[in-house]
Amino acid sequence: MVELLAPAGDLERLKVALLYGADAVYFGGQDYSLRANALNFTLEEIKEATEFAHNLKKKVYVTVNIVFHDEDLIGLKEYLKHLDEIGIDAIILSDMVVLELVKELGCKFECHISTQASILNYETAKFYKSLGATRIVLAREAHRKDIKRIKEETNMELECFIHGAMCTSFSGRCVLSNYVTMRDSNRGGCAQVCRFSFKFNDDNEVFSMTPKDLNMISYIKEMINLGVNSFKVEGRMRSIYYIATVIGSYRKIIDLILDNKYDDAYTRYYLDILNRCANRDSTPQFFDKMAGVKEQYFLGRDEVSNQDFLGIVLKKEKNYIILEQRNYFKVGDIVEFFTPNGEVVTFKIGEMYDENNELIEVARHPRMTVKLRCDLDLPEYSMMRIKVFDIEEYL
Repeated sequence: MVELLAPAGDLERLKVALLYGADAVYFGGQDYSLRANALNFTLEEIKEATEFAHNLKKKVYVTVNIVFHDEDLIGLKEYLKHLDEIGIDAIILSDMVVLELVKELGCKFECHISTQASILNYETAKFYKSLGATRIVLAREAHRKDIKRIKEETNMELECFIHGAMCTSFSGRCVLSNYVTMRDSNRGGCAQVCRFSFKFNDDNEVFSMTPKDLNMISYIKEMINLGVNSFKVEGRMRSIYYIATVIGSYRKIIDLILDNKYDDAYTRYYLDILNRCANRDSTPQFFDKMAGVKEQYFLGRDEVSNQDFLGIVLKKEKNYIILEQRNYFKVGDIVEFFTPNGEVVTFKIGEMYDENNELIEVARHPRMTVKLRCDLDLPEYSMMRIKVFDIEEYL
């Protein structure tokens, strides 16, 4: 089994992730999750999300991975019962009290051990297996040798992060947020203090301890060969454009590998695509060596968001598409659409109308509705972006 696992901060992101190729999604409820600043899901929304995913023959995993204090245990048993009744596929947990409660209640969903447990050796993995866990989400600091040994010794399902933000601390065990802002990072309140810039002299020079993002697209084939079962993307608070771009790119690479059609040229192309949709540099981090100075930002950084995302297709009407504008574009621009089914097509913007059906030359108002004359058969949730790269030039 090779699974592509996507984050979902709300129902729209969940739908985009699944439509763009994720085999499963993970998200938090309104309690017990480490992303308290995401919108997160009510029980009704969890039910809706589960039904949507299951209709696509895909899975949902709910995070119950905070570090529990006594007061956090109030209502936990009832919450787990609700999740079981809804029919979710698994929970992601880090505290053994949750594992014990699942066993006591006889819940049918699986238990996956969160990266918060910082598992880097096979003996710890065996321990959690003996308690009923079916999958280990390895620590972000896992080296290829760690992954190989744990798989050989346990034969458990292994889940590894492959893309997204890293934590300055060891696999999320941070107390910086608690110390600086009184927000508990281990109970969902992380203020990302590691991304603050700190002045360290009178010349206003700044020091940062921020890690660069994780990007494993060059190592997916090797990770499959090592026995990694689930490839996890971080980013429950990222945009739908980011999710569509990242999930779509990894979906393509994984499918090419499984179909024995993979070529390094595809990795170079999708690496360029991925590097444009994020605002931080990325690196493989710990997989092939100990992370060092090149994997961190220390003396300042630029995090400039590009304006590639131009619009999202709402629907098709005869020879027109209706889209919601996200960034400036005009008649004559060469753009491209990428779609949930993996197609990428080039398009020159021609005849264009606003929401009053009046002919316009420029779309400059955020989230305005635009009608484009277009004969392409573009499904809902297709994205329009600036055309920068041409895959034919890589092959």
